[in-house]
Amino acid sequence: MRVIVGIDESDESFYALQWAVSNLFNGLIGGEPNLVTLVHVHQPSKRYAVPPSAFPAGVGVTAFPSTAAVDSERRSEEQISAAILSRALEMCSNKVKAETLIMEGDPKDMLCEVSEQMNVDLLIVGSRGLGRIKRAFLGSVSDYCAHHAKCPILIVKPPKEMATAKD
Repeated sequence: MRVIVGIDESDESFYALQWAVSNLFNGLIGGEPNLVTLVHVHQPSKRYAVPPSAFPAGVGVTAFPSTAAVDSERRSEEQISAAILSRALEMCSNKVKAETLIMEGDPKDMLCEVSEQMNVDLLIVGSRGLGRIKRAFLGSVSDYCAHHAKCPILIVKPPKEMATAKD
């Protein structure tokens, strides 16, 4: 069994991983997977993503970001991604075999794409519990994946205490 767990900086994604490690991978459903892939998708920097690498800097002025600035921001994003996945790997240690994957793009699209490319048996994502209005404006990775992933998807909702603590 091959499984992907979508991981971001949210408590909800870590709760989904914790739930999966404790319940799913502990033999309660279908036995232990052969491999769990922890996927973190960071969005391309909006600051420097304006093609063709130019952005308005004032009336009649266009600025071009320096290569050093772009490289510095990219390194920072990679360090954040590595820290997130390091925390996730710790949760898996001695419980399930895990690998990590860092991708760049829109998380909802990339999770669906990679799950199809890797021919996974299950995609697991957390749920932030957005209401209808917030979900319509902000978008929902779990909702999108539920409708577009080509494999089964498990959406792990956080306990009510966790959701009400944020409100």
